[in-house]
Amino acid sequence: MRKYFKLIALAITLSCSSQMNAQVDENIYKGIEFNMPRVKETSFKNYSVQITQFGAKAGGVFKNTEAINKAITETSNKGGGTVVIPRGIWLTGPIELKSNINLHLADGALLIFSKDFKDYPLVKTSFEGLNTIRTVSPISARNVENIAITGNGTIDGNGDAWRYVKKGKLTDSQWKNLVASGGVLSEDKKIWFPSESSKLGYKLSSNFNVPDKITEAEYEQVHDFLRPVMVSIVSSDRVLLDGPTFQNSPAWNIHPLMSSNIIIRNLNVRNPWYSQNGDGLDLESCKNVLIYNNTFDVGDDAICIKSGKDKDGRDRAMPTENVIIKNNTVYHAHGGFVIGSEMSSGVRNIHVSGATFIGTDIGLRFKTTRGRGGIIENIYISDVDMINIPAQAIGFNMFYEGNSPIIEDDQNADDEKRTEKAIPVTEETPQMRNIFFKNINVTSSHEALYISGLNEMNIKNIKIENSTFDTKKALSIVDADGVELKNVKFNYSDGTGATIYNSKNIDLNSVQFETTNDKSIVNVTGDKTSKVKLPKSVDKKRVNISKSVQKNAVQ
Repeated sequence: MRKYFKLIALAITLSCSSQMNAQVDENIYKGIEFNMPRVKETSFKNYSVQITQFGAKAGGVFKNTEAINKAITETSNKGGGTVVIPRGIWLTGPIELKSNINLHLADGALLIFSKDFKDYPLVKTSFEGLNTIRTVSPISARNVENIAITGNGTIDGNGDAWRYVKKGKLTDSQWKNLVASGGVLSEDKKIWFPSESSKLGYKLSSNFNVPDKITEAEYEQVHDFLRPVMVSIVSSDRVLLDGPTFQNSPAWNIHPLMSSNIIIRNLNVRNPWYSQNGDGLDLESCKNVLIYNNTFDVGDDAICIKSGKDKDGRDRAMPTENVIIKNNTVYHAHGGFVIGSEMSSGVRNIHVSGATFIGTDIGLRFKTTRGRGGIIENIYISDVDMINIPAQAIGFNMFYEGNSPIIEDDQNADDEKRTEKAIPVTEETPQMRNIFFKNINVTSSHEALYISGLNEMNIKNIKIENSTFDTKKALSIVDADGVELKNVKFNYSDGTGATIYNSKNIDLNSVQFETTNDKSIVNVTGDKTSKVKLPKSVDKKRVNISKSVQKNAVQ
């Protein structure tokens, strides 16, 4: 019998070793438009332990926090290796990864985190780009190197215990069941909270989910509102996430922050569609990163690139840069691939290709607002397919104030209404420039392209080529400088094909517009509009140029 168990342990060790030492396919680096450093990969000793050796018990009742953390610490102290979560249901509180540890979830393993809020003490951290206080994450790593989470098992953050839920996101029967389960309601009965502490935190927050109406000493009274990201990796180097399903997080699912040499591949990342801030992956102020062969189905943005918010972000001065994102599929999400809105340290040198978005609210989403500062630049996106996109396939919004792409019951579209007034350009002025798209194919969707820049800081140098959009609405270009659409086709049904306002250096010369409606194909307006090239194939009778446009501004 002892020999039998040794053979099983050997098989697990060999399986773990094979996965954790799998080299990155060199094809991942092909076709990259910028000088991309090779990502330094993880490597672990051929040493393996199982958490049962440290007293862990399966079944989902016994809390294994001490056993798992002891297995990690002792293995790290011996020079590292693999800590195996065997098949079974394993309940635990927060666990902390140490250097040279591969946490491996065997086939059929379910690691589920406790919903006892007392298990999660308050810690200083960063959330939504601000320096703040939250509860400790279910899985955390800080100032470590050479770590991995691998295997085909599942990690569940028990997020439903933490999240507040809006009534408008549930069916009547789901809402009744949720209310009957306990918790408390907001005064207008439209939001459910798991506790009074959670409700109080919501009331004391004017800045999204970071309470700003209380002092640091008072944070404990809103403890339950301070729901953590599920996987927090901070100031670490050489990180591998390969294989598991990450699901049901209290807030964001996976959050690498101020880290480098990161590989994220072969993951299944899931959150309920109603989950507040239920992002899939938020890569913040990181460099030298590979993200490929993953699937996302989440409650907020799927793959989101960030770098801090406002002054906290600018003071950090750590852009997200040198990132390759290939061959990912996104189902439900607010955005498939997203940059912002917390981008105050800057975002640059990003390659995205081979993506498929199926029913994602917005496909490719770029969002920021006055006060952020920071520069988004040198973004290259190609070979993306989208279907059933209910908002924009490609959307640029420099007036973002937190609204979902599909406006929810407690939101107002006027909050993000463009303002004509220009304000002085300062370090708080965000910039978007040098963003390139090719081979974008969109079908059965609402709107193809929406660009909304700032009066004082236009969105600059946007190029789209060899792309087809089969949508209800075509495109709007507002406060932009240098937009070129080359060999692009819009097959649309509603409204004006192209609306151009206060923009310059707009080249639509090779664009095809196909529609069955009889409205204007192009509408050009705004006294700042200049150097606009229209398609030669467009009937001049269907081009509307307002009196405010200067003479010879349109060709």
